[in-house]
Amino acid sequence: MDSGRIVIFDTTLRDGEQAPGFTMDVPDKVTMARALDVLGVDIIEAGFPIASAADAEAVTQVSREVRRPVIAALARCRIEDIEEAARALAGADRKRIHTFIATSDLHLTRKLRITRDACLEAAVNGVRLARRFTDDVEFSAEDATRTDPDFLCRVIEAVVREGCRTVNLPDTVGYSTPDEIRSFFEDIRGRVPNADQTVFSAHCHDDLGLAVANSLAAIQGGVRQVECTINGIGERAGNASVEEIVMALSVRRDRLPYCTGIDTTGLYATSQLLTRLTNEPVQANKAIVGRNAFAHEAGIHQDGVLKDPTTYEIMRPQDVGQPAGRLVLGRHSGRHAVQQRLEAIGLTITAAELEQAYHAVISLGEHRKAIGDGDLRRIVERVRCPGTAAAETVGSRRGV
Repeated sequence: MDSGRIVIFDTTLRDGEQAPGFTMDVPDKVTMARALDVLGVDIIEAGFPIASAADAEAVTQVSREVRRPVIAALARCRIEDIEEAARALAGADRKRIHTFIATSDLHLTRKLRITRDACLEAAVNGVRLARRFTDDVEFSAEDATRTDPDFLCRVIEAVVREGCRTVNLPDTVGYSTPDEIRSFFEDIRGRVPNADQTVFSAHCHDDLGLAVANSLAAIQGGVRQVECTINGIGERAGNASVEEIVMALSVRRDRLPYCTGIDTTGLYATSQLLTRLTNEPVQANKAIVGRNAFAHEAGIHQDGVLKDPTTYEIMRPQDVGQPAGRLVLGRHSGRHAVQQRLEAIGLTITAAELEQAYHAVISLGEHRKAIGDGDLRRIVERVRCPGTAAAETVGSRRGV
C-alpha cells in the first residue's frame, strides 16, 4: 500500500449506530451505505451480525447491494460470532471479518474473567477461523491503549502470524493524548517482529474531545487505516469524525502529507443524510458540516471575508459541499456586511441611509439571534420614511 494513502474505515453503521438515539433500520442502513460508497470510503463496517437479526440482515443487504467498498462485519473471537459474520457477508464482492477481544488486564479480570493466556489463545483461534472464510481479516485488541505493551506485542505478533491483514489498536475509552498515542504506535510497531506484514489501524473515541487529534497523531505514528464515523457519532461521546480527519489531511498537507480516496465535496450531503435518517441534528458549530462552519457575524470577520475569503476561511464551503459562506446579520455585524446583503437583495441606498440602516440592524440585533432579508427590507422602508419610526419601535418590542 502507498505509504501516503490513508484507508478510511467507516463504522457509522456499526459503532455509530450503537449510540443511543442513532438506531437505523435495515433500509436506512442500506441507504447510508450507498451514500458512503459514493463518498469514497474504503471499508464499510455494516454491523455486528451476532448482536441481532436486524444487524445480520443489514450486513446481508449491504453486502448484496454495495459492491465497490470492502464490507466488514464485526465478530468477537468466538466460533458462533465468526460463523454468523461469514454468513451475513456471503454475498459481498469484497468482504472482511473484523474480530476482536479485549486485551487490557482491567477488561480481562473484571469483564471477561479470563487469563492472558486464554485471551491470546482466543485471539489466535479467532483469526485462524476467520481466515477460513476470507483472506481479509482484521483483529482488534479492545482497550489496547491501556494494555500492558509486552502482552499486546505478543498478541499482535501471534495474530499476524495467522495471516491477519489489519491490526486495530483502539483507544476504546478515549483516554489517550496525541503525543501519547503517536509514541504508542511507534513503540508497538518497532517491537513486533512481523509488524511490516500488516496494516495498523486506529479507532479513537472522543471522551476527552481528542478523537480526531489522536487519529491524526496515530497516522504520524505509522497507522495507515483510521476508523471513524460521519458526524463523529458513536458510543458515549462518539468516534473520530470522518469529515474532520479527511479535511485535516486535505488542508494541512504541509504537516500531514497523506491522502484519502474521499470525494470531499460529498461530505456535507452525507452528513445531512445521516441527520435525516437518525433525526439527530448536527450541532451548529460542528467543524466542516455544522451550519455555522462557514458563517460570519462579527464585523471584522465579515469585512475580511468580503475582501478575501481566505482571511477567515481555511477551506472553501464548496470544498465540502456546503452552501456558500453566510454573512449573518446581527448585533456584531459591520457596515460592509449590511451593505453587501442589501445589494444582494436588490436594494441600493445612499451612504447616509446605510448609516441609519446599520444602526437599526445593530438595535434589532439586540432582540434577535439573526436578521433576515424581510427585516432588512422593512428597515430600509423605515429609513426612507421616517414617519414609520414609531412602528419600528413597537415592532422591535414585539419581535417583528
